[in-house]
Amino acid sequence: MEKISIIDLGSNSARLVLVNILDGGYFVVFDELKESVRLGQDMDSDGFLKPQRIAQTIKTLTMFRRLCDANGIDKIYAYATAAVRRAKNQKSFLDEVAVTCGIKIKVLSVEEQATLVYQGVINSMEIPRGLIMEMGGGSTNLIYYNRRKLIHYESLPFGAVTLTDLFKNDSEIPEQRNKKIEDFMREHLDKIPWLKEIEPDTQLIGVGGSFRNLGRISRMLRKYPFNMTHNYEVPGAEFNQIYDMIKVLDLDSTMKIKGLSSGRADIFPSALAAMKSVVDYVGFNKITISGCGLREGAMFRYAVPSIVERPISDVLGHSLKTLMTYFDINQTHAEHVYNLSMQLFKQLKVLHKLPRAYVRVLKIASLLHDSGMRIKYYNHQRHSSYIILNSNLYGVSHKEIVLASFVAGGHRKTEFNKEDLIKYKDLLTREDLDAIKKLSVILRIAESFDRSMSSVITGITCDVLGDSVIVKTEAEGDCSLEIKDALTCATEFKEAYGKTLEIL
Repeated sequence: MEKISIIDLGSNSARLVLVNILDGGYFVVFDELKESVRLGQDMDSDGFLKPQRIAQTIKTLTMFRRLCDANGIDKIYAYATAAVRRAKNQKSFLDEVAVTCGIKIKVLSVEEQATLVYQGVINSMEIPRGLIMEMGGGSTNLIYYNRRKLIHYESLPFGAVTLTDLFKNDSEIPEQRNKKIEDFMREHLDKIPWLKEIEPDTQLIGVGGSFRNLGRISRMLRKYPFNMTHNYEVPGAEFNQIYDMIKVLDLDSTMKIKGLSSGRADIFPSALAAMKSVVDYVGFNKITISGCGLREGAMFRYAVPSIVERPISDVLGHSLKTLMTYFDINQTHAEHVYNLSMQLFKQLKVLHKLPRAYVRVLKIASLLHDSGMRIKYYNHQRHSSYIILNSNLYGVSHKEIVLASFVAGGHRKTEFNKEDLIKYKDLLTREDLDAIKKLSVILRIAESFDRSMSSVITGITCDVLGDSVIVKTEAEGDCSLEIKDALTCATEFKEAYGKTLEIL
């Protein structure tokens, strides 16, 4: 297994991710580090990276290099963005890093940066039309894609750090200072002609540390039960509420906000003002936060080189395959259980009456139902449930991940911890709770139908006759073990569907 690392040297922070490259075009992050370096701070006066910032950055990169060496990393890919791109002393800085740290940094052009960010987002989210706003320390990048194809990009030469520096002496009243940043941003947005022509159903996707902090604050305010950044949605009204709360605060008060990292408190109001200008300018009603950006784009590009030509067509499918590979799941068995689950779902439609939206839930639960065996066989359904819940799956909503977790957790026993269900009461509806029970039974029968893991049962026909459901199996060989095992959930089937289960 190959190991690579990605270093993202931004104007505000430096980030390192260590990545296992799996066979088949998949990758998994196994460690990361982040340090605040403020490399782009105080650059506006003369365009030079300051000695103290360079010293801090080299200290950080030396630490990164030590961690890479300790983990036997095969290749290091280091990228620098706005601050280094604009620096007049760029060459001397890069040479010093190469000599001192043994790291060769590639300075990304605006186009290269936009492309990597786009590839990180488009291969991890199922949003067909979006405006990506990547808010860094030294630049703000706007990237528009339509039908999953990159159309336009624009880089504004200021970000959270540089905006804070630019307006720090403008007013002693925080609200007035943020209003000036909004007006300043709008002037620059007016100069982007294509921004006025984007499709009306385009969604705003936020990338970068400021957006991640916004999501964390939002989740804490809402007491959101699911702690996942990627694909988290901040409604427009809630964003305005958070901005209105923060824009009037001084630094000491801002640092006390729960969910906001202390190293970002001084620049966060400027970042919110920039976000506000884009939200109002285009008229977005929500912000979807992406946990994937430049670094993930680089990972996807390395593991799946074909994305340079076209994005991954099935984002969820690729994400599921990654986990199946990583957890060493018997993929033939998992895929057969999924196939049998889908047959049962369709055959029992007249009884369960669940909409097609639940198919994705059943797909996740079916393909990952045995992932917990990587931890322990006994009660592995509980471990599978935990793995799904904490998997950070791409191309799927938070609600679908929670539902799939409960469905997989019920594939051996359908007794659910009421406290666990209550935790997600604001995320799940009555229909969802009913669906969990019915889908768990489907998954349990489907797994029983491949109990010997030999794919002996190939097809299913269900007949609803009075108070009974008669399941007729098509088999290639002796399937007595499979039928006997499936009948053990007859009681749960009766509770979920109100019918007696018979299997022939």
